Amino acid sequence: MAATRRSSRLSSVAKPDPKRETSEETWDRCAACKPDAVRSSSSKAKTVWAECEKCGTWFHWDCVGEGGDINLVDKWYCKTCLASHPELQITLLPPTRKSTRKRARLDYANIEAGVPHDQSDPNRWMTIIQDKPIHPDSFKRVRGDELSKEWVERNEWAMTEPVVIDSPDGLGMMMPSEPEFGINDVVELVGADVPVEVIDVATQATSPGWTLGSWAEYYNTPEPKRDKIRNVISLEVSGTKLAEKICPPRLVREIDWVEHVWPAGKKGKGQYPKVQLYCLMSVAQCWTDWHVDFAGSSVYYHILKGSKVFYFVEPTPANLNAYEKWSGSENQSTTWFGDLVDKVTKVELAAGNTMIIPTGWIHCVYTPQDSLVFGGNFLHSYNIATQLRVRDIEINTRVPKKFRFPFFTKMCWYATDKYVRDLKAKEEISPRILEGLASLATFVVSEVRMIERGGKEKEKEAKEQVPGDRVREPGALARELRWRVRNARGMDSDSEGPSTSSPVPPTNGATTGAKRKRTETPIPASTSTSVSTSAPVPVPAPSAPNAAPAPVQAEEEKTESPVMFRNFVPRKWTEVRRDSAVTTCFVDPSSIQEEEAMDKLVQEGTVGAAELQTKVDTIVKTRRYKDKEQGGKTVVERQTITRTLDIYTWDENITRDVDVPMEIANDSATVS
Repeated sequence: MAATRRSSRLSSVAKPDPKRETSEETWDRCAACKPDAVRSSSSKAKTVWAECEKCGTWFHWDCVGEGGDINLVDKWYCKTCLASHPELQITLLPPTRKSTRKRARLDYANIEAGVPHDQSDPNRWMTIIQDKPIHPDSFKRVRGDELSKEWVERNEWAMTEPVVIDSPDGLGMMMPSEPEFGINDVVELVGADVPVEVIDVATQATSPGWTLGSWAEYYNTPEPKRDKIRNVISLEVSGTKLAEKICPPRLVREIDWVEHVWPAGKKGKGQYPKVQLYCLMSVAQCWTDWHVDFAGSSVYYHILKGSKVFYFVEPTPANLNAYEKWSGSENQSTTWFGDLVDKVTKVELAAGNTMIIPTGWIHCVYTPQDSLVFGGNFLHSYNIATQLRVRDIEINTRVPKKFRFPFFTKMCWYATDKYVRDLKAKEEISPRILEGLASLATFVVSEVRMIERGGKEKEKEAKEQVPGDRVREPGALARELRWRVRNARGMDSDSEGPSTSSPVPPTNGATTGAKRKRTETPIPASTSTSVSTSAPVPVPAPSAPNAAPAPVQAEEEKTESPVMFRNFVPRKWTEVRRDSAVTTCFVDPSSIQEEEAMDKLVQEGTVGAAELQTKVDTIVKTRRYKDKEQGGKTVVERQTITRTLDIYTWDENITRDVDVPMEIANDSATVS
């Protein structure tokens, strides 16, 4: 079901090119077909197709191949592209044949057409695993009425391992209830002309050219007469009459991001992740190789007819690393992934059973008999870190975007917006979700960094994923989520990078999700003239000549600095006015009243009157706004900042015991 597949061009399906719309092929005809050529639906399964490496258009090989053997071709280009790009050349395979699983953009129906002999048996894996260590499952069996959001919140293990529900009673799920419901009913409710992606089990590659009608014709063929074993696992039926007969389990509806994060008004055709209602139709002996569902999404899986056998590997960090290496390997089609991990668990399901597969579980599936299954994928907040890890694996192994979770990054932005609002409103959020939100915050901040400094191409791609209807300032929103989550977890929210420290209990009476109290600790002075509105800024006394430098602050002392709200975006000032004034006079040292350190500097080695130059800089800021937190009341603010610099100078001609002129700066700032 919507599995993460390997980065193989064989699994690409021809996609209409808007620039060549008038000549684009249908599944009955190709761009090179003669006007009077007609192909029956029964001949589609035997049609050999080839795709142009340049323009991506699919052609019948018997229309363009000129009698040549397609198995000898490595890269092929259509006549149109060859004419417009003279540098292109059709190339042949070297004498040692490549694996068809890696062969570029050639698709064919006959199992003998280039598939190595040791890969032509669709049952080869069932033969191989007879001698492999397979463990019986110990997954929990639960009643349908137990499964709910409260069940997940109450049990730490919930949604961390598969669970099996023997009977649909109490699940809050709806499935076709007719006893004789079958493939023909699916065709009638969805449409015979709807294209479907059909997988050749022997090669695990997608075969183009199929409709639901031609698939039903194949499926209804007696097993001994089927030319090969095929599978359909990615027919999404939302918006069809069949969808009116299907409703996911209550648990899924309660935690699915599509239901609770994606805006209800943005669920038009092609505008949202359409992954909730899949119809899977598998004939006997079907095999789906090891995979993780896209973006690590969880799955609900109900067997209406037939049976299934699942083989599971837990998504530990080590196992996911092994899966990433295996998934990107050329030996993928010849290596049993179970040999690379410590444990493979087997689960058998029969008609009427339902299974919930949690985030990231690696699995393969065998079909003992013709089966009809309904299921769907969903993202949720209880294991966000693994969802993001699987997304990284998909990128690293170059999984085509077609086989990834649609609108995944946009979904993460909607989730960010939702949880920032929830945290602001002090909604109760469980520690388990907060842990996942920390990973989400790290992800969206990384997206912001691509927007800010990722280069034109990455910046454009990242910007396109930001939903402008909800997110106006992605940088501010992402960083706000990060510090609000860290604050809710009782962690330091000042660091720009991802936090690696463990959460600590909130102090000072703070509770999870509550706003942090402003610190009263003075902020250490810096070289800038920034002013804190919560505490005075002490100015260190200047060092005496030849005095030893101040000791460097210890690392542990630095960590005690108060938290700065780097992501805080202040309300803009309407008007800012600056004034400056300079006055000069002579003063007697005895009349200078300062703190002890200043007094000592003035009295030591100075004689006579000093010239005092006083510089006063004043900044006055004003603004007017409506305060939503006070019910929309009008507020006018004026802030006055005064900076005073006093410079005392003694004339060197009358200075005793001091060889150079001396300046003492008294730099202070006040805020009113």
